[in-house]
Amino acid sequence: MKVAELMQTDVKTVDLDATVGDAITTLADAHVSALPVTDPRGAIVGVVSTTDILSALSETTEPDARERLIDETPVREIMTPRSRVIAPDAEVLDAAREMLYLDVHRLFVEEHGRLIGVISQTDIVGAVATVKI
Repeated sequence: MKVAELMQTDVKTVDLDATVGDAITTLADAHVSALPVTDPRGAIVGVVSTTDILSALSETTEPDARERLIDETPVREIMTPRSRVIAPDAEVLDAAREMLYLDVHRLFVEEHGRLIGVISQTDIVGAVATVKI
């Protein structure tokens, strides 16, 4: 089975210059735990996850500093650079192995340098549970 058969195509993104607060809102609205971070051309330059946000928040104990982090800090400062990507024609088994090897929960799907989807561990487990794989 190919990645394109399981991937989700409605992928929310966040701009490099968006604030951490903007990312939190998008994560909550989309009910996801990570967002690809894109540059002005729309290319993926990183990923910002709930883990990145919690880690940044845990590094400051003062309420004013936390408020500044959320309201003023661009995601570029806390994101994980070099998001992992996979091609839509890759095998799902290869995607699963890569997620396991890299210890990530999702891979963004690119075709010709353009974001077209995301495949997650949940997508793969769902396919196994419903005997699609």
